[in-house]
Formats: sequence, structure tokens, C-alpha cells
Amino acid sequence: MIFKNVAIESIASALPTEVWSSSDIEARLATVYDRLGLPAGRLELMTGIKERRFWPLGTLASTASAEAGEAVLSKSAFPRDSIDLLIHSAVCRDRLEPATASYVHGLLGLSGSTQIFDLSNACLGFLNAMVVAASMIESGQIERALICSGENGRPLVENTIEQLHNPVLTRKTIKPYFANLTIGAGAVSAVLCRKDLTEQSRPLLSAAVCETDTSHNQLCEGDSSGDTLEMLTDSEELLFAGISVAKRAWHRFMETTGWLPTTPDRLFTHQVGKAHSRELFSALGLDISKDYTTFETLGNVGSVSCPITVAMAIEAGVFSAGQKAALLGIGSGLSSLMLALEWPSS
Repeated sequence: MIFKNVAIESIASALPTEVWSSSDIEARLATVYDRLGLPAGRLELMTGIKERRFWPLGTLASTASAEAGEAVLSKSAFPRDSIDLLIHSAVCRDRLEPATASYVHGLLGLSGSTQIFDLSNACLGFLNAMVVAASMIESGQIERALICSGENGRPLVENTIEQLHNPVLTRKTIKPYFANLTIGAGAVSAVLCRKDLTEQSRPLLSAAVCETDTSHNQLCEGDSSGDTLEMLTDSEELLFAGISVAKRAWHRFMETTGWLPTTPDRLFTHQVGKAHSRELFSALGLDISKDYTTFETLGNVGSVSCPITVAMAIEAGVFSAGQKAALLGIGSGLSSLMLALEWPSS
């Protein structure tokens, strides 16, 4: 997929104020660690995640999504009644029906002419939404799109801590639950538009490539159970399968963009942890010094992870005008979606 007329006009994040360190979580699992002979500090040691954030109890996905939406609209030069499309792209939703986007639309006070829908694809949802919105802009169907994602991993982490106290669990049988403890919460939003509508230089979405292998769709499965959330992950196999899919996607990405592995000035990945980053960069032959990470303080925030890292890199001046960046997404199911951003100097 090649895009010639799509700009990221603005991007912004919203973060919860409640911080849970990895040691805080392990303190709540102290009796489990003692029973199984697990060393304290293993959670941070294995993942590199020092802490993650959570919304207050009862916070809805729409509330988080709309908070990021307000943040990006306050930065955007466009009035909210000019938004043609709203996509809520999180794993988390308020309920099955209506679309969570309908609540976000109401909270943001968008126009009655704004098309709305939810788009969900595990951790790739936001990147998928960018491609859908870009395609609609490129084809002339719309001029401006607002993409929002608000993830809340608190119910999953709370339920996992409770489940891990089950005395029948062993060191082997707790493994599918371990990835749950890396999950955090946060929100991100972006305004995409036809590039000639922006007065200043903005990052341009120039290309996207997707590679899918659904033979691995059982490696990470999550669902609701009453008022709780559950997820089981074969972390080792998911890492291996995800990198295999990413290698094929990266090969096609270079063919599509004409880039070399050395071309991007910055690389942004889905933020899982240090082992994932290390193995991914090694497999693709990429310079890990170009990686910009947020997992250390945010954990894995689902569909929010990759775009919020881009937003924070821009705020920190790490990704700026005159540079190119690649967004390397991997989501359970299993798919890899890679996006090329090119930020003109003027």
C-alpha cells in the first residue's frame, strides 16, 4: 500500500496517574512466589518493565479514548466539527453494542456528519485504523479522521493476581498467565488528514505492508468471564511465531518502500518487553540504537503501545522533521503491520 497524500496532523496521549511497579505486583504475589520458590524481581528482570499505569476502578474504554481525543483536538488546527471519521481502535470496549465509538463521539461533541465505527485487531488496532483512514483520505472519501484508543488492563491484571493464588498451580502451569502481568493502561489519539490541509510540516504516512499467519491464532487468547477478563499466552511460541511473520513483512516492506535496513532514522515497535525488542531487531538486522521504547514505564498497553511511543518520541524531539521512521507492529492472531513515516524538512 502506497500513500501520497496523508499526513499525521497531530498526535497526543493520555496517561493514568496510578502507577504500579513490578515490585508492587510481586508483593501481592509474595505467598505464590514463596510456595513455588520464585525469586523476587523476576518480573522486571525478565521483561525490563519497571512499572505500568492504571485508570481508576470502573473507568470505561470510551472515557480513556475520549481523554486522548480531547488532548489531540486541543493540539490540532482543525475544529472538531470538521472531523469526517472517528475510529475507536482499542482491544477494550465498553460493551458489545453499540460501538464504543458512539460514546467517544458523544463525549467529544463531534459533528452529526462524522462517520463512526470500532476497529479491533488485538495490538494492531490503531495501526490498522491508520491504514483504513489513510485509504479513505487517499481515495477522496474523507479529508480528516480522528483515531482514538483507550486501553485498560487493570481488570486483567487484578484477575490474574487472584487466579495465581490458586494452590494447584505449578511453576509450569503459571507460565500462560505471566504475560498478563506486563499489561498496563493508557490512551492515544491522532488526527490524520489530506496533506495539503496542513500549514506546517507534518509526518506523512507513505506506505504500509501487512503479513498474516493465522495458524498461530491460539497462542494468545483473551476473553471476558462475567465481570472479569482472562488471557492465556504461550509467550515463547508467540515470540518465535511473531518474529517469523515480522521477517516476511519486513522483506516486503523494504520492497514496497525501496528502503534499506539503514534507512529509518527511528524505529517504533509494539512495546512488549526487552526480550521481544532484542530478538526482533536481531532477526531483522536492525540497529537497536534507533529503537525508542516506553515499555519500561508503561508496560504493554495493547493497541496504544506503538502509537503512544511515537507521540512521546515527537514530544521529546527524538523523532522530528527531516527524519524517516518505521512502525513495526505485531499482533496476536497473528499479523505484522509495518508503516513508513516520512517527515519533510519543510
